[in-house]
Amino acid sequence: MKRFKDKLVLLLTLIFVALGCRTETKKEVVSRVDTLPYYDGPSFTPQWLPRNSDSIFGLHQVAPFQLVNQLGDTVTQKTFENKIYVADFFFTSCPGICPKMTENMALVQEAFKEDKSVLLLSHSVTPEYDSVPVLRTYADIKGVIPNKWHLVTGERKIIYDLGRYAYFVEEDLGVPKGDDDFLHTENFILVDKNRHIRGIYNGLNKTAIAQLIADIETLKKEG
Repeated sequence: MKRFKDKLVLLLTLIFVALGCRTETKKEVVSRVDTLPYYDGPSFTPQWLPRNSDSIFGLHQVAPFQLVNQLGDTVTQKTFENKIYVADFFFTSCPGICPKMTENMALVQEAFKEDKSVLLLSHSVTPEYDSVPVLRTYADIKGVIPNKWHLVTGERKIIYDLGRYAYFVEEDLGVPKGDDDFLHTENFILVDKNRHIRGIYNGLNKTAIAQLIADIETLKKEG
């Protein structure tokens, strides 16, 4: 009788383990949609357009820019030509949200480190402090892969205009801002190969980062 009970316990244990494994598998994040929407303004109202729609050509695109990365190389919109990329805004001396954002951006880097079609772009919002050597040291500490993940500096106005008017990263964009107003946001922006915005994500949230990775995979299928 005891041997029967032992076998029954073992069988039930194996069943529970198998069910547990199936549950874990179901937790894998997949993209919410088969095709990602387009975003044309700071309200981030999704627009669902077929790929051959003429309306796409009239949508907002990230403006041309010229900045310098942690290697001292010039980075422009040409660097990201025919690439999918994720953009954010940070500063190396940030004691608050930036370390977590950098940690989460590193997850995106890890997911696509062998994929040349996906790049990352982090803009310093304190360019007067974040010189090329400072960015290089920070990149080395954080495990940033050169030419995969660009940490960029440049003229403050160019970076702030990009954040506010190219990527719409500030939630209170409608509030008048002066040149001295600080740009600080946890948002990650997903940009497609034609410089159209295709997603916005909370860079502090692991679930949002998993969704970002899944959405990049969906965007890659557009070719």
